Amino acid sequence: MEKMQFKAESKRLMDLMINSIYTHQEIFLREIISNASDAMDKLAYLSLTDNAVGLNRGDFAVTITRDENARTITVSDNGIGMSRAEMEENLGTICKSGSLRFKQEMDKQEDIDIIGQFGVGFYSAFMVASSVTVISRRYGEDTAWKWVSDGADGYTIEACEKAAPGTDIIMTLKADTEDEDYSRFLDEYEIRNLVRKYSDYIRYPIRMEVSKSRKKEDSDEYEYYTDWETLNSMVPIWQRNKKDVSDLEYEAFYCDKFMDYQKPLRTIHVSAEGTVSFKALLYIPAKAPYDFYSKDYKGGLQLYSAGVMIMENCADLLPEHFRFVRGVVDSQDLSLNISREMLQHNRQLTIIARQIEKKIKAELKKLMADDAENYEKFFTAFGRQLKYSAVAEYGAHKDAVADLLLFWSHKEKKLISLKAYVEAMAEGQEKIYYATGENKDRLSRLPQVETLHKKGYDVLLCTEDVDEFIPQTLMSYSEKGFCNAASEDLGLQTEEEKKELEDKAESLKGMLTFVKETLGESVKEVRLSANLGSHPVCMTPEAGMSFEMEKYMKKANPEFAFPVGRILELNPEHDAVKAMQDAMTADPLKAKDYAKLLCCQAQLMADLPIEDPVAYTDLVCKLMK
Repeated sequence: MEKMQFKAESKRLMDLMINSIYTHQEIFLREIISNASDAMDKLAYLSLTDNAVGLNRGDFAVTITRDENARTITVSDNGIGMSRAEMEENLGTICKSGSLRFKQEMDKQEDIDIIGQFGVGFYSAFMVASSVTVISRRYGEDTAWKWVSDGADGYTIEACEKAAPGTDIIMTLKADTEDEDYSRFLDEYEIRNLVRKYSDYIRYPIRMEVSKSRKKEDSDEYEYYTDWETLNSMVPIWQRNKKDVSDLEYEAFYCDKFMDYQKPLRTIHVSAEGTVSFKALLYIPAKAPYDFYSKDYKGGLQLYSAGVMIMENCADLLPEHFRFVRGVVDSQDLSLNISREMLQHNRQLTIIARQIEKKIKAELKKLMADDAENYEKFFTAFGRQLKYSAVAEYGAHKDAVADLLLFWSHKEKKLISLKAYVEAMAEGQEKIYYATGENKDRLSRLPQVETLHKKGYDVLLCTEDVDEFIPQTLMSYSEKGFCNAASEDLGLQTEEEKKELEDKAESLKGMLTFVKETLGESVKEVRLSANLGSHPVCMTPEAGMSFEMEKYMKKANPEFAFPVGRILELNPEHDAVKAMQDAMTADPLKAKDYAKLLCCQAQLMADLPIEDPVAYTDLVCKLMK
């Protein structure tokens, strides 16, 4: 028996195979099973033209056997097998892929899914095995061959006996160390979990002899026995025709696959062909996972290629704004790296991601239109994600999510979309009005909101921090600009009304000066307003930043936060303002108290802190005497 060397820089390249290409030892079982699947595909393809094969597709299977005493795992198939020459070429030459060559040479058959491309998967066995023995008999030949290697010093090949065509891969596990527990790969539960994780959708059954128990007849005692069990599902649900899959099957798959006890709000089954062909099964969950809004959450879709899981969380297939979607994508058109553990970024990946984004957005818009109640449930769970995505990256994705956002309508007393707001705008209304704050009930009683309501205009009441940034990012929707009701010009006055207010301010200039001098630096300016309705006063921010923005900056970065200038606006038609004006000549000290009281009231209405609550209380008590 001749000792032969690998046809490559064997020692260095084998070290690279074992220690660098693969990041997880458990990958070895996926690779060996994938090779077995390829071998059976080759013989199945040959059987289409060779009746002597004598096997139908249903006759092929992978078997896994364990020997705890010998510390071996054996993966067997009844595929096409290998001759001595093929052993030397495929196993003796690292990076030589017989599967890839077969795929290139055969006629295109849509029912043939060859997985191997790089010719390195077999060597992943040496991550866990101290030696590997391959016994294989080529279909059409009588002699079988045994290939043995410890992974570093070459290999031997000798003739042997094997009853039928196919291949056995016998892996002798390395001895356990303090750092590595190789014995776990002998555990039937570990093997079952690895098969279901990585090879659940290999088209052929993967069978293993497992321990079982049953009650003895006429006894309460149990007896233990072994039986063969199929570990994999074989046909993935996303490969089936939509009309052949029931809602219950879709829901059961989701709950089992993604460990959610609630059924999803929506299921999206995609079968795309063209420049890039792929199938996808996507789910919109009914609730957010407990860690969804934390840095620990891992978004992305499970990626499969020919039934083999390549990545558990492929984030590149999902845009950030739809990171809540769960599901799987299966495509053979993606370029994988040599270990099949990572994707190479390419045009195909981008095409799939764009198509998936369109499908998700279309389904969400359909849900909004057809089932408002469930869409509100969805938005309660994931609306914040959509809002933050609208303002992220300087609004790069705002167009993708603008139609999906909901805000509380003061007029309708419910959540509505921007589209619904614009469609219901009153005649002559040119702006989308909104108000930001911590409480929608408080916002609904703002003087400006009251004025707009009397005009027949709706106001969106926004209570999340991110809401402050959305109008600034979107700038407009359906050619309608946004207007902050609490801080911007509402645009309700005619030129004639503006002139009338200017004349009024000129005639009350003395009162405005008096109030400003009384309040000092606590306000930047005092002016009249025609937008206060039945209220005497309000506090508005100086142009440039709102009070809510000031609060946000104070929380986010206190060191660089600065106060926004306060502008006190007075309603010249209100009795309280007229009382202060009368007191200016009859009792100037009381007039000053009135001015201070109106300022505190304006601060409270704007949800701003009063600098000295005790002094405010004393002032109220003094005026009550």
